[in-house]
Formats: sequence, C-alpha cells, structure tokens
Amino acid sequence: MRALVVLPLLASLLAACGGGGPGPPTVHWYNFPDDSGALAEAADRCSRASGGRYRVEYHKLPRTADGQRQQLVRRLAARDDAIDVMGLDVTWAAEFAEAGWILPWTGARRERAEQGTLRVPLETATWKGRLYAVPYNTNTQLLWYRADLVDRPPRTWDEMIAAARRLAEQGRPHYVEVQGAQYEGLTVWFNTLVASAGGAILTPDADAPALGAPAVRAAGIMRELARSVAADPSLPNQMEDQNRLAMESGRAAFELNYPFVYPSMRANNPELFRHFRWAPYPRVDADLPARPTIGGIDLAVGAFSRHPDLAFEAALCLRNRENQITAAVRGGLPPTLRDLYTDEEFVKSYPFADAILQALEQASVRPKTPAYQNVSIVIAHTLSPPSAIRPREDVRTIREQIQDALASKGLIP
Repeated sequence: MRALVVLPLLASLLAACGGGGPGPPTVHWYNFPDDSGALAEAADRCSRASGGRYRVEYHKLPRTADGQRQQLVRRLAARDDAIDVMGLDVTWAAEFAEAGWILPWTGARRERAEQGTLRVPLETATWKGRLYAVPYNTNTQLLWYRADLVDRPPRTWDEMIAAARRLAEQGRPHYVEVQGAQYEGLTVWFNTLVASAGGAILTPDADAPALGAPAVRAAGIMRELARSVAADPSLPNQMEDQNRLAMESGRAAFELNYPFVYPSMRANNPELFRHFRWAPYPRVDADLPARPTIGGIDLAVGAFSRHPDLAFEAALCLRNRENQITAAVRGGLPPTLRDLYTDEEFVKSYPFADAILQALEQASVRPKTPAYQNVSIVIAHTLSPPSAIRPREDVRTIREQIQDALASKGLIP
C-alpha cells in the first residue's frame, strides 16, 4: 500500500523534472486548478515576455486547499528542486517560511512586489517583518441577494435573519447560504464574525488565544442562524459551491460568497441574474463595519529552485496588470493592484469592483502562525455542526485547544 501512495508523487516529480534538453530553462509554476484558462494564458504570456530566456509551465495542484498543501509540503520536505514558483493559500506563508521552504523577497524585488499592491493582501504574505510571497490575487466575500425578494439589502446579521423569516412566512425563497461544513470555510465564517465584533482569534504576537466576548457573540450568531428557518437544511454539509448552486436554483434569498458566483449566475441562470445584486458583508454590530476574512493566493519562490532569479522574475510577470485583469474577468478573482479598481475598462467587466475594494480595505486576516492548520482544525471541529454550538463552552474549548496547538507548533503532514 505504501508503494501505491508514493508512485503518483514520483510520477509527478519525474514529469516536473522533464524538459532538460535544448532550449531555455523551464520555470515550473504550481497553482490551483483553473478552469477559466486565465492561468495557462498567463504562463504563455510570461514565456513570450521573457524573450526566450525562460518558459513558464503551469502545473495544476489538487482542487482542494488541503490537497494542495499536502502535495507542496511533502515535496518541499523532500527538498524538491522542481518547484520554482508556487501558489500559496494566504494562510501558509508563516508555516512555509518557518520551515525554510520559500525564499524571502528582498531589496529591489520586494520594492517591485509591494509597489501599488493593496495593504491587506501584502499582510498575508509577510512573516516576522519579511516578505515571503507576492500577492497574485485576493478574495473576500460580499452579500449577494435577490432584488426581486427584498427592496434593500440587510445591513446586519439580525436584519438578514429577520428578513429571511418574513420571506418564509410568505412562502417565498428565504434561505441564507453560508459555509457550514466542517472545513476551512467554517473557520473563515467564525473569523469574520469575531473580527466584525471587534475581536481576534490570536493576540497580536500570535503567541496566545485572544478569544473573549466577541468570539462568544460570533458563535451565538452562527447558532442562531443554524437553528432558524433562514438556514438551508444542508447547512452542515455546505461549502462555497453548494451555496452557489442553491442560489442559482432559486431556493435562496441571500448568499455569503466570493465573486466567482457572479459570472456563474450570469452563465447558468440568466433569468435570475437580472435580479442578482451585491452589498457589503452584514455587520455584527450596526455601529461597527464588517471585517470579512481575506482569501486569495500568494506566489512564493521555492527555496530549492534551480532557477531562483528567473523564478522571482516570472512570479512578478504572472501577477502583472494584464494577467490580474484576465483572472478577475474570467474567473471572478479580485486583483491585488489597487489602481485596477478605478480603471474604467476593468470596472465595466467587474461592476462590483468598488464593493470589493471597500471590503478589502476593512478585511481581516486569519491567524498568522506556523501552527495555523492546527488552529483551523480545532475551530472547524468544535463549531460543527453549527446548530449544536454552545457559545461559551465551545469558545472555552477552542481557547484551550489553540493554546495546546501553539505550544506544540506541530505541522500537520
């Protein structure tokens, strides 16, 4: 059985190491699987832009974030020199930097990477004051709603749940679609609510849990939704794509999700698309702005790359203006270059750009710690299913288990 597990990994290593014959060096770029064609096009553009000095080959990582991380961790732990540029989830920089698997961006490279880049995405790529990756794209959630069901979007979670109850009483679509399955999306939901209530999961130094009254309130909102008529019956099993499908099917009135739902609704349900609108993420407190959790991908250079100079150059090209526009328009992935959000041509194709920019400027980041995987698993396990949450008891459990995770700082393979 052990040999069977190793064979696919060995095959991928051999494939990646290929191309050693005549011709320019190959910069191997590992990133999430993109169905829009934007990433493959970026690789081709940068190969041409190099003037024959190198070519970029795009390799698809597994579809899930856990699968992506697992492949990268195993290969980098083996000092794999075939990984030149890699797409990191925004929560991985601290872990990979501490392990010595990625190279820091210094001097002129850092200046180029930071120039014109939004502040919060840059924060995700920074660890102990050093920049370890360049933001490729960012992501944050908006409230998507049906204008044929509500005259104006709710501003708070209380308002949204109340609106869903009214729609249910009228026998109309009323579900609030949100990520309730036991996975990273549940941690993101909790983190957003905690930050929106004025709190944080970890202390500023990331060396202890900071959970308090805001966390209890966040857990209470999750339970309230889950136990109300606003909850989709499939909530305990729902991830982003299930939320998208529920909204497109006409069963829901509200959806908390990423911008990829916009081009999907346009393509899959043009009739409903006419009523599909967006608004800021709902607030926990009417007097405090919501702080939705930032997502996205940062590009890092592998510490064992045979072509690190070319890899740094390729990474900057892959996230340049043209390639970010393509990724945004085709795949709904928000750019990290600030001036794009006021570019008239871009905004025509990305009409919610201003809402995304406002959300990003208020956004929260997930806990920055090498033990993040442990922290996330603790939260998702404790808060699943949302209908069974016991706010005070569960926050106490999370606090104790996070303290243990931070003390061990063990990496989950």
